[in-house]
Amino acid sequence: MSTPKELKDAFDAAPWRGKTKRYDIVKEGTIALAFVAIVAVFLSLLMGSPDETPLTFKGWAVSNSDNFYATTVQELAGTSGTATYGAPYNKAADGLNLGPLWLQKWAGVTRPIDSVNDFVIAPLSTQVLSPEISTALTTWNSATGNQKQSWATAYDDAITKVEGKLSDVPAGEYGPVPALAQGLTDMAKGGALDAALLSQGGFFQTDNTKQILFFGDGSYLDDAGTAANLQGGTWGMMNETGRYPGQAWLWLYSFWYQIPPFNNEESKPIGANADAYIMAIMGVLSLGLILIPVIPGVKSLPMRIPIHRGIWRQYYETQGIKRRKK
Repeated sequence: MSTPKELKDAFDAAPWRGKTKRYDIVKEGTIALAFVAIVAVFLSLLMGSPDETPLTFKGWAVSNSDNFYATTVQELAGTSGTATYGAPYNKAADGLNLGPLWLQKWAGVTRPIDSVNDFVIAPLSTQVLSPEISTALTTWNSATGNQKQSWATAYDDAITKVEGKLSDVPAGEYGPVPALAQGLTDMAKGGALDAALLSQGGFFQTDNTKQILFFGDGSYLDDAGTAANLQGGTWGMMNETGRYPGQAWLWLYSFWYQIPPFNNEESKPIGANADAYIMAIMGVLSLGLILIPVIPGVKSLPMRIPIHRGIWRQYYETQGIKRRKK
């Protein structure tokens, strides 16, 4: 006696005796390709990914020279975001914590960055400078640490008091700081700063950490993000051309920043440590996804919710497999 499987195999192997119809697979494939191409072009024009030009220090210095100048002074004074960030760049702050776990502090300084030398003094030292800037650089290098701090802090405070309006800064004991800031601004306007910072990592440069940190200390990068609707309040994602797969996969991370208490820096204990808590949440969720096959109760859900039996109903019928009744 033949089994259901043998009967099915015999049926499938028998020659077809039903109706037939002429079919041109090349013609259908050509039509399908043309249709998809037209739809793809239309959607690209309607919702295509942006192809933004790269941000450069030259663009920053030309479009907002006062902000670049003031940011340079902050780097010299040690008051910029990078200078006060903490690990992994310096020891200026303890960094993020996850309850009693001080993650950044424990990791330590693994990428030391000196905002004074890396962002200002070293780039200037690579250039052929005017007598004024050269003298200022020599004066700075020969001064004591306390004297440097006194000059830079005094000038930074003066700029802050006049809200960044350089023309309103009163005269004071600023030493060579104004000349150094002006020298770096001129260097950036000429396009030399981009190359100088890029070359600090070696001939084949693939690490743009210093450049991005310097950008982040001023308003240039933040303004560009606002203009492109990339701030946290607007979900902050862009699938930019040439950056496959883009940032769309970050939507689940960005989601948490839209809800309390993660969207309120004043809330404690999460608030300012939202990055660490969201990282932990995503770590747990990712681990749960990986461990689905071994989590009791979860791994048996397909058997308790037999959706697959409806999808494979015809297969089960031909195989003579009956649905298990409870």
